[in-house]
Amino acid sequence: MSKNWHEFTRPVALCLFTNNGRLLAAKGTDSVKQTEFYRPIGGMIEFGEYGADALSREVMEETGQKIKNIKYVGTLENIFTYEGKSGHEIILMYDAEFENKSVYEQECIDIVEVDWCKAYWLSIEDCINGKLTIYPNGILELLAKGGNWSNQGNIR
Repeated sequence: MSKNWHEFTRPVALCLFTNNGRLLAAKGTDSVKQTEFYRPIGGMIEFGEYGADALSREVMEETGQKIKNIKYVGTLENIFTYEGKSGHEIILMYDAEFENKSVYEQECIDIVEVDWCKAYWLSIEDCINGKLTIYPNGILELLAKGGNWSNQGNIR
């Protein structure tokens, strides 16, 4: 029997794609809270799958794009309420690059998911200043440590 997302702690891999002071994140809405928010792209890690492999698979499924130079940058725990239901995620955060450099020139990217329609290049400054809401909490702190990512090496 398969469980719904809110019935167990989900392992997730997300990517902090950045370019010229911008962060790529998918736009979401919560109809219960009547709020709009953004979240980096990625998704659930399947049983027996490495986080970096899950990230590559999810980015390909969501955007049709291949990625390279995947680097682990940290882990976040996210306990939240979405659409009136409690959720809990353990999130492996990565940095990576799109193989196709034209992605960085696009204002938005179509996402092939039921709940997420587009990902946008957001101003990191607007996220820091609270003009845009970005989840999960802790992302801005990871972005602030960005200069140290190169010391962690590539993964897979």
